[in-house]
Amino acid sequence: MNAIVRTYRTWKHGLKFARKGKHCRFPGKFLEVDGHVELGDYCRFRNNVVLRTHGAGKIRFGDRSGCSYYCIVEATTLIQIGSCTGIAEFTVIRDTNHLVYGTDAHWRYTPQIAEPVIIGDHCLIGSRVYIGPGITIGDGAVVHAGSIVTKNIGPYEIWAGAPARFVAHRTKGIPPARMKQYLELVEKYGVREDRYIE
Repeated sequence: MNAIVRTYRTWKHGLKFARKGKHCRFPGKFLEVDGHVELGDYCRFRNNVVLRTHGAGKIRFGDRSGCSYYCIVEATTLIQIGSCTGIAEFTVIRDTNHLVYGTDAHWRYTPQIAEPVIIGDHCLIGSRVYIGPGITIGDGAVVHAGSIVTKNIGPYEIWAGAPARFVAHRTKGIPPARMKQYLELVEKYGVREDRYIE
């Protein structure tokens, strides 16, 4: 894709947002934005992403966050995604769903649950993840690919499975050999500088 096409698509898609921070990029051909969606600075969205709100619902992305291919984010109340959080392809995040337990009525006639979804800063949401209503995911958490999140996830926790379960903590209980290996790699290669610093 050449720079002219990329610039045109970013300009065209940028008009769809209620608020758009600086230096956001939308290189994909298809980006559906329906309703009130706010972006921080340096957000990026790939092709075939759907960001949809209903009624007074809002979707908010912090700085340097975004979605990969074929993600769906749908809100009737609030979905808030923190800064530096990545959402991998084919992930679905919805703050509304039908009540499926405790009723024998057909799903079309069951009441809907609508509760805000809050995802913290520096999180990684793997591909094909489903996050339902009322879920809070703490800062620095990781959700493994193919997981169905039905419970709140604490900061720096790693969860996986369907339904998702706690697997490990990112900073507690790390074996000394693994920590030594990590520190050696950081010393050898360093940490890459942020390419977006002005």
